[in-house]
Amino acid sequence: MATKSKLALLGGPKAVTSDAGGVFKWPIITKEDEDAVLEVLRRGGMSDLDVTMQFEKEFAVWQGMKHVLGFINGTAALQGAMFGCKLGVGDEIISPSVTYWATALPCFALGATVVFAEVDPTTLCLDPKDIEHRITPRTKAIVVVHYLGHPADMDPIMAIARKHRLKVIEDVSHAQGGLYKGRKVGTFGDVAAMSLMSGKSLAIGEAGILATNDLEIYERAVALGHYERFGEEITTESLKPFVGIPMGYKWRMHQLSSAVGRVQLKYYDVRCKEIRKSMNYFWDLMEGVPGLRAHRTPPGSNSNMGGWYAPHGLYRPEELGGLSVTRFAQAVSEEGSMCSAGVNAPLHLHAIFNTCDIYGHGKPTRIAHSDRDLRQPRGSLPLSESICSRTYAIPWFKKYRPEIIQEHANAFRKAAENYKELLAEDPGNPPTLGGWHFFTHR
Repeated sequence: MATKSKLALLGGPKAVTSDAGGVFKWPIITKEDEDAVLEVLRRGGMSDLDVTMQFEKEFAVWQGMKHVLGFINGTAALQGAMFGCKLGVGDEIISPSVTYWATALPCFALGATVVFAEVDPTTLCLDPKDIEHRITPRTKAIVVVHYLGHPADMDPIMAIARKHRLKVIEDVSHAQGGLYKGRKVGTFGDVAAMSLMSGKSLAIGEAGILATNDLEIYERAVALGHYERFGEEITTESLKPFVGIPMGYKWRMHQLSSAVGRVQLKYYDVRCKEIRKSMNYFWDLMEGVPGLRAHRTPPGSNSNMGGWYAPHGLYRPEELGGLSVTRFAQAVSEEGSMCSAGVNAPLHLHAIFNTCDIYGHGKPTRIAHSDRDLRQPRGSLPLSESICSRTYAIPWFKKYRPEIIQEHANAFRKAAENYKELLAEDPGNPPTLGGWHFFTHR
């Protein structure tokens, strides 16, 4: 594949010239989705439960779990999972620092706090080797994120959790339907929670969902935020005295989302199969390009990337003369493709986890109920702090269109193979890369 032409950034022709058509359009909305939403709207059933409960039943079958509960968003579902696991005042969770803030921050509302751990540099998921030494008598749960669609290494994580009698909460917001060694992510831990908002691979609107095989975890999640369902059918003895009024929240999924969800779920696996075919083709085209590595599951591992949410690549600047990922991403973008530097900025460095007193305790919320200062300053998680300089976003192909994918692959290959031309005016990476928000969804 010839890519030695002059870089577009330096006045050469662009690598990407074709109209992508619907290659990047997501979610795929058809008349079936529209009719399902209109049926709810026209009868005024937006705040009812019938469609949501049907969606939960169908999701439970698809996920292979006994109990499923719809939420207004993924953040609420994660807090429901934490409450379900009896996380409370003074307790600690262990979470990766490189993730969206909702993985960890809901624990503050329960009086708990978070201890951050490193991510594996290849999977970008929680590193099993950095968990055990962070466990204390206050540790209650490990929160695992299947980050950017890549399944976390669940076998050693579950072994650690069972050894120390800890709950495992799987955040599946990036990886709905993904497999780890042939088994769906979200079925290993005690409970799974995930976002289903419109930018995700399973995109049904502003919504979230919880799945578990543990009835008590499910009923506690119901008790926290689902008032019309917190009734006499509750079987958990400790909850029975409080039946009737939820414990402070109203979190039910609205039925416009659940109506869309029922339709999207029907076609999700087939659509994800095409996404994976497209993304794997892109990475196959990139084999052997210096400085660029695929962030994907190894061939033959019986694992996969689900819907391949927010795809990224691994960057090796030492193979490109030290070229900054910022300059590389700029060059790729000028070729007409989509590229940006970094992933989520490490949470342990943000003020919300260091100096912010959210609830008026007179001290930072992170340590409001702790008997030690467990904040983690700059330098405490070196890999997490440097990962943004070694990662970059790539296009998220929703359709298998080889000619389009080839053009975008050429843009990345062209920038990498002509790296010497970029070194002269490379300003380097800025002091901070990545962001605290979610990714641009395209």
